[in-house]
Amino acid sequence: MDLSAIRHNVRLLAEHASGADMMVAVKADAYGHGLVPTARACLEAGATRLGTAYVREALALRAAGVAAPILSWIITPGEPLEEAARLGIELSAGAPWVLDEIAEAARNAGRLVRVHLKADTGISRGGATIDSWPALVERALAVQAGGAIEIVGLWSHLACADIPGHPSIERQLAVFDEALSIADKAGVSSGAIRHIANSAALMTLPQARYDMVRPGIAVYGLSPIPELGDFGLRPAMTLAARLASVKRVREGTGVSYGHLYVTDRETTLGLVPLGYADGILRNATNLAEVLAAGRRRRVAGRVCMDQFTIDLGDDQAEAGDEVILFGPGDDGEPTCQEWADSLGTITHEIVTRIGSRVPRVHTDGR
Repeated sequence: MDLSAIRHNVRLLAEHASGADMMVAVKADAYGHGLVPTARACLEAGATRLGTAYVREALALRAAGVAAPILSWIITPGEPLEEAARLGIELSAGAPWVLDEIAEAARNAGRLVRVHLKADTGISRGGATIDSWPALVERALAVQAGGAIEIVGLWSHLACADIPGHPSIERQLAVFDEALSIADKAGVSSGAIRHIANSAALMTLPQARYDMVRPGIAVYGLSPIPELGDFGLRPAMTLAARLASVKRVREGTGVSYGHLYVTDRETTLGLVPLGYADGILRNATNLAEVLAAGRRRRVAGRVCMDQFTIDLGDDQAEAGDEVILFGPGDDGEPTCQEWADSLGTITHEIVTRIGSRVPRVHTDGR
C-alpha cells in the first residue's frame, strides 16, 4: 500500500472540496488498505475527520491512538455504545430508538455524545424518511435538552452520484434541503455540520459539498466515475504474490478443477498462492489477467480456495518470482479498474475482498 498515493489523493480531493471539511471513509479496513496506517496518512494530508461503518472500527482507531473526530453510522441493538461514548466517538441516529440507546450509553458513561441525524433522502437504506424526519428531530432535541447528546451533524447519502445526470440526484438534494430547513425551524443549531457528498459528488457536484464531504473510494486512488477518467488520482494498492511452483506440462493437460482450461501445446504452468479465500473472485477463472515473467497472463483454469494457475508458455520463470495481479499500471500490470471491468463488478469490491491472510505492506514515498 502506497501511503504517499493516499496523501496525494487526499490533497487532490481537498482542492475539489473548495474549503469544505473532509471526513475520509476508512470503513472495511480502509477499503482493504489497512485501517490504522491509512487513517494516519489521511489525517497527515489534511483530512479533518474519519468515518467508519461500525463502532468497533472506530474503537480500533482509538485503541491505536487516533484522536481525530470519528463518526460511526451503522448502529444495531447491542452495539458497544457506552465504550464509544467514553472514547468520544460521534454516532449517527436515523430512528428514535437509536437516540434512546445513545442517550442511555451517554448517561452510563457520564459523557455527552455528539450525534449526527441521518435523513433518508432517497437511497432507502438507513435514516429517517422526510415523513418521519420531523419526529426524529423533535426526539433528538428533547434528548439534547436532557444533556445526553449534542446534535452536531445533519446528513444523508446519495444513491446515484456516480451516474452523471441521474434524475435522483437533484431530487435527493432537494429533499435534503427540505430536511435541513425542518431541522433549522425546529431549533437545531445552525452550526450543525451538513454533509451528503461521497467521492463522486465531491468530484462532480459542487452543490452537494455543503459543510463537509465524505470521500471513500477516491481516497484510495480509484475513480468514482470510471467513464470520466481517473481525475488525477493515484491507486494506492498493488496486489502481488510469488510463484509457489513452476512446471512443464504436455499438450492437452487439464488445469485445475473441472479442467476449464486445457493446454493447447507443451507449456509451463505457474502456481499463484492466492485464491477465493484471499478475495480473488472465483469468476476470475479464465478472465482476469496478471503480470508475470514480463508479460500479461490470463488466469488459466478455475480459481481455487488458495491458489490459481497461469500459463507461462515458453517464458522462463522460477518459484519465488513475483506476480502482480493489479497495481497502478506503471509497469504494464493490470489495474484494479481492469479487474473490475473484466469481472463485471466495481473496484470497491475488488479491494475490500482482499482477505486477512494477505499481508498489508505499507510503503511511503515521502
